Amino acid sequence: MKTLLTFTSAALMAIVTVVPARTQQPADIVATAVAAGSFTTLAKALTAAGLVDTLKGPGPFTVFAPTDEAFGKLSAGTVENLLKPENKDKLRRILTYHVVPGEVRAADVMKLPSAKAVSGDTIAVKVKDGKVHVDDANVIKTDIKASNGVIHVIDTVIHPKGV
Repeated sequence: MKTLLTFTSAALMAIVTVVPARTQQPADIVATAVAAGSFTTLAKALTAAGLVDTLKGPGPFTVFAPTDEAFGKLSAGTVENLLKPENKDKLRRILTYHVVPGEVRAADVMKLPSAKAVSGDTIAVKVKDGKVHVDDANVIKTDIKASNGVIHVIDTVIHPKGV
């Protein structure tokens, strides 16, 4: 019995050593943002704008994702007003302004003078003192990998001119 137990333990150890663990694929952009816990306002806005399915799609997308604190910098009542059904088009335009088609890593963003957003507008990109800025927002975390693109975290909600 002792020999059988020793053999079984040795066999199990060999299997564990030989069979690699499955590597978990990163989640899509929406699930990645939700799991981070600091994008609840963005998630609500994406839902209200009807953009969740799009950003769960194949992509690839680059999202400049404003944190909950970034949304908190907006004037009182702004978020609530944008979430109303009658403001869906305006909300979609603002949110798609945060999305660039393709996967643009931080090293590539730093080389760009601007980026064309899904909204059709142009986002200004500046590097100052080694830090990247998109419009008036600071990029505070970069290259968060998702299965369908990449997320760069920003500290301010950006918006296209005239909106």
